[in-house]
Amino acid sequence: MRILFVKLGAIGDLVHALPALAAVRRAFPDIEIDWAVESRSAEILRDNPMIDRLIEVDTSAIRETRSPKAMYSELKIQAGSLRERGYEAAIDLQGLLKSAMIARLSGAPRRVGFGKRELREPLGRFLLTERIVVPGGLNVIDKNLQLVRSALDIRDPQTRHEFPIATSQQHRDEAARIAAEAGDRFAILNPAGGWVTKLWPAENYGGLADRLWDEQGLVSIVVTGPKEVELAERAVKGSRSGRLIASQPSLKGFYELARSAAVYIGGDTGPTHIAVAAGAPVVGIFGPTEWWRNGSPRAEDICVGREDIGCRVDCHRRKCSNWICMDIDVDTVADAVAARLSRVSEKEALA
Repeated sequence: MRILFVKLGAIGDLVHALPALAAVRRAFPDIEIDWAVESRSAEILRDNPMIDRLIEVDTSAIRETRSPKAMYSELKIQAGSLRERGYEAAIDLQGLLKSAMIARLSGAPRRVGFGKRELREPLGRFLLTERIVVPGGLNVIDKNLQLVRSALDIRDPQTRHEFPIATSQQHRDEAARIAAEAGDRFAILNPAGGWVTKLWPAENYGGLADRLWDEQGLVSIVVTGPKEVELAERAVKGSRSGRLIASQPSLKGFYELARSAAVYIGGDTGPTHIAVAAGAPVVGIFGPTEWWRNGSPRAEDICVGREDIGCRVDCHRRKCSNWICMDIDVDTVADAVAARLSRVSEKEALA
C-alpha cells in the first residue's frame, strides 16, 4: 500500500500534521508514505524515517493567479511524476484548492479531505472523492488526527501526541553552542510572526527578559530568522539587564535548543509549534488567532490573550484598524511564565 500526504506548508502547518503521520505509521508499519510539501518549508520534514519520499513543489508562481486552469497546469508540470507512484489514497490535510489539485494529480482512486466547513477553499472539495466531517472546536493537531484515522480506519488508543522530527549531531552541537552562552537554565523568546497582527511588541520581550532574570534567574535567548534581525535588535535594546542573547539557529538547531529550554515564550508562529513538538514548557501570546485551535494541545501550557475584548472572535485579520488584541503588558506575561514554571516544578515533585 502506498499513500500520499498533501500538506504543503507553512512550517507550523507541517508540525501540526506530524502526529497524524506518526499515527498512520504506527497503524501500518509496512506501507509507503510520501508527502507533498512546499520546497520553502520542507526542511522540517527532511530525513524523517517515517516518510518514504518527499515531493517538493514551489507554488509561488501560482499564488497570484485566479485561474484554476492555470494553477492546475503549473502543478501538473511540477508534480507530473506523482501518478507513476501508484497511490491507493491521497489525504489532503491542507484544505486548499491547490492541495486538492495535487491529490487529483496523484492519480489516487481515493482522495480524502475535510468536509466543507473545515476547508479554507471549499472549491477544492469537488476534486476529492471523500469528505470527512470532523467535530468542531478541535485543536488543529487533533483535527488532522481525526481525518487520517477516519480515512484509513485507524483505531489508535494513543493519546499522547508524537512529533517525529529527524535531527543530526550537527543540529545537537549547534544547540549546545547556543545554550552554552546562556548557562544551565534559559528561556527562549521569539518576537516574530507571519502577520503583523500576531506580533507582541519586540521591546516588551526585552522587558520580559529582565523580569525572568530578576525573578527566575533565567537568561533569555531571543531567536529569530535571518529576515527578523530587526526584531531581535529591538528586543535586546529593550532590556536593561543585558541578560538577553540574540541568536539565529537553523530550524532543526532551534528544535534541539527548545528541548533543553526551561520555558518558551512566543506568538502564533512556526517556532512556537516546534517548541511544542520539542516538549518545551510553552507560554503563548495570542491575538487574532485562537489558542484552542492553533496553540499547544497540552493542558499545562498557558496562553496569554485579551479575553476582555469582543472583536477577537473568529478574527484572523492580518491588518486591523482597531489592533488592540496584542496590547498585553509585560507583567501579565511574566506572571504567566511564573505559573508555567510552577507547573513544571509540581510535575517534577510528583515524578
